Amino acid sequence: MHLAGSIRPKTLVALSNRHGRPLPESELERTGAWPPFRDFLHFMSDITQASGMVRSPHDIELIACEFMEDQAVQNILYTEVTFTAYGNHFIRGIPLGRARAWAEANLGVTFRIILDSFRGMSVEETLVVADWAIDGMDRSVVALGLGGDENRRPTGYFVGAFARAKAAGLARVPHAGEVAGPESVWGALRDLDATRIAHGVRCLEDASLVSELRGRGVALDVCPSSNVSLGVFPDLPSHALPSMMEAGLNVTVSTDDPPMFNTTLTKEYIAICDAYRFGADEVERLVLNGVRATLLQEAERVAMESQFRARLAELRVIHGV
Repeated sequence: MHLAGSIRPKTLVALSNRHGRPLPESELERTGAWPPFRDFLHFMSDITQASGMVRSPHDIELIACEFMEDQAVQNILYTEVTFTAYGNHFIRGIPLGRARAWAEANLGVTFRIILDSFRGMSVEETLVVADWAIDGMDRSVVALGLGGDENRRPTGYFVGAFARAKAAGLARVPHAGEVAGPESVWGALRDLDATRIAHGVRCLEDASLVSELRGRGVALDVCPSSNVSLGVFPDLPSHALPSMMEAGLNVTVSTDDPPMFNTTLTKEYIAICDAYRFGADEVERLVLNGVRATLLQEAERVAMESQFRARLAELRVIHGV
């Protein structure tokens, strides 16, 4: 999920007024919910506008703390948050570090950061962001990401930044196979040596790609409501998630930009259980896939998996499944 896309609607309106950039009269202000998006570019325009309302370290700390409150309510213990770098004063780690410490102390939940570039940046800018990400490895940055319109620039444009991140021991988590087809996923694998891929849902259009992903075990972070909202699939029953699981792919469930798609991770699980008649086995598989796909240190990841397995076993006993 993206931090800029996690801002509560009321908070976004308050930030826009605080910075003297009031939003035009919109459904967001009237109802407190985002209206439907026409397509991916419409969404990109709106999230760029939302990001523009975040103008200080205080704003970053505010939205991060509020987001972690929303995660804690759902009993989401750990989150890897994608944060797009817009300025050096946001990258030094102080506001996000304070937010993480606050969440751990007060809510018992935590997060790490995927610092990402976007496809409209110059080569030089992507290299700067890679350096920021590397510099932040001791302050909760766990990966270099890549977002934006996949059709704008091919993955080969970003080879330098991702090679620099890999050489420093940083994971790579680009977006691919969302609005563009299998060639985008191939590029993420070949050009960027992706550790994990955000979305990847169009991989099923290429059987050899499915085989490659399955063989590598690369996790695909699937965001069903986002995909339907942006027209990647016409509706949830048409979504690729069940077929991806049947193909033996390493699939997790994520939210992308939860308030913007009027969803939460809890709602995502409820929706896919209703749409595909998933039971405890499928839910447990997806949850544990998510734990194993985290970019935590091995000991932390193993401990978290043990914690989750124990709780899942308790829930099976409680509910008789």
